[in-house]
Amino acid sequence: MPPRDNPTARQVRLGAELRKLRERAGKTAREAAGRISTDQARISNIEAGRSGIGEERIRRLASFYACDDVALIDALCAISLEHRGQFWWDEYRGVLPPGFLDIAELEHHASYMRSLQPVTMPGLLQTPEYARAMFESALPRLPGDEVEARVEHRMRRADVLDREDPPEFAPIVHEAALRMRLGGRKVARAQLEYLLEAAERPKVSLRVIPFASELYVDMAHTALYAGGVVPQLDTVHIDAPIRSVYLDAAAELHRCRLLLDLGRTAALDPAESRSFIHHLARDM
Repeated sequence: MPPRDNPTARQVRLGAELRKLRERAGKTAREAAGRISTDQARISNIEAGRSGIGEERIRRLASFYACDDVALIDALCAISLEHRGQFWWDEYRGVLPPGFLDIAELEHHASYMRSLQPVTMPGLLQTPEYARAMFESALPRLPGDEVEARVEHRMRRADVLDREDPPEFAPIVHEAALRMRLGGRKVARAQLEYLLEAAERPKVSLRVIPFASELYVDMAHTALYAGGVVPQLDTVHIDAPIRSVYLDAAAELHRCRLLLDLGRTAALDPAESRSFIHHLARDM
């Protein structure tokens, strides 16, 4: 089977974790290839996410790398069993850019999520009208059918919060995002009212950083911290105007957790945050 041209972020992550295990064990790609009866090029493609690998080979490599973390190995094997067409976002393959599929995949598999929102509402808590206004403002301008596909995709992403056992979601939104009248006064007010409804969900803990906060929180871009089924699979998604990136290095994850903790300290508590949003919606 030829290497994949566009591996998903999750496929890339599987390969990256196998590479970390190999390097931690002090093994070369050539040695790993010999252990599973393949060649060095195949190992390189596996570790880059360009080639798949089966559960049996993952377990053989884990044994060769002297990795006895059963939970981690089980989680990597579970990723290897996933296939194209298995999940709802695959319907948008070739319709939307790959990044849209990657973020839906990340949210779907997260055990919990935390986010920082400097100037926009959390994607999982947006109304269709607010999302449409965002996509219609994109540069260069998007065709109408792609705008509608993006809105539909964003609304379907929110289904993760309606599951029988949804992940905990703790977004921290800056007052700047709440005051922006994206789409006009009516759309902005409806978005605030929906945010209040969403904040009543038992697994959603929404907090607001007011302008009056005296703590500086470096919120240059939207950041989503998605907890994995094991801590080693935690992932940070940074959504920037030019491009989005996924971070998984231990130091990067630690820095993002510190930033989120600081944001929580600077923010109002959930009850105060709901009251704050209520007053903004009433006055808008």
